[in-house]
Amino acid sequence: MTKDTAIITGGARGMGLATAKVMAADHHIVLTDVDDKKLATAVKEIESTGGTAEFVVADITARAEVDAVFAAAATAGGLRAVVHAAGVSPHMASAEKIIEINAVGTINVTESALTVADEGFAVVNVASIAAQMVPGIMIPKRAFRHASTDLDTFRRKLLAAAGRTGRKMAAAQAYPISKAFVVWYSADQAARFGATGARILSVSPGSFDTEMGRIEEQGGAGKLTEFAALKRFGRPEEIAELLAFCASAKPGYLTGVDILCDGGTKAGMGLKEMIQLARQA
Repeated sequence: MTKDTAIITGGARGMGLATAKVMAADHHIVLTDVDDKKLATAVKEIESTGGTAEFVVADITARAEVDAVFAAAATAGGLRAVVHAAGVSPHMASAEKIIEINAVGTINVTESALTVADEGFAVVNVASIAAQMVPGIMIPKRAFRHASTDLDTFRRKLLAAAGRTGRKMAAAQAYPISKAFVVWYSADQAARFGATGARILSVSPGSFDTEMGRIEEQGGAGKLTEFAALKRFGRPEEIAELLAFCASAKPGYLTGVDILCDGGTKAGMGLKEMIQLARQA
């Protein structure tokens, strides 16, 4: 039986790899990331459980490289879904890199996806609870609209917003801004995808037991679990099941929304707790 194909960005590890393993049950998987050795290992893991996979090394901040990933998927045939899990957090990169990878990278992946979107196609962009943990006044939504018209202005305005509290805190501010953009952009693009019968949405994970999650444990990810209904880190396979479901054909009327998967963290936090967490971070 011929399988549909799915692209997973950030597929060498963490949520991306966990999602690839779930989707490999009924999809041929095209993984992309920047580390060829980890990608090769990820492909072997998928194949060891009976799935089929290949990888393409690509930097999502370069549109031409993203297009090459989609070209490879087109060769495989039947491209039906994209789970865009690639991203970096405050302790992994500068504010500039965070904006470039998380925000501009999402634009590149989404625009490439739109060129092949058709009936039943789906894009799931991974955002973050961080997008919902900062006051709205800190999010430069008016600048988001430049994403479709002027990327240089878009970058400049997002970086300016990230630097309002000083250079030292710029990366910490750039992260929620970039993820708020992912949420906004996924909703903003829903009509364009809908015109072809396709879907696009975002999922916002809370604190998960991934390499990135543990890197950020002392920067707030660990503290968040103290406010959660489920006082633990989420497991990669738990978010993977949600991402895979959203990308599947089953929720065919689900588009233009963000789904928060945080173990009940936001439900346990008010403004006082958010301010307390921000000060500690």
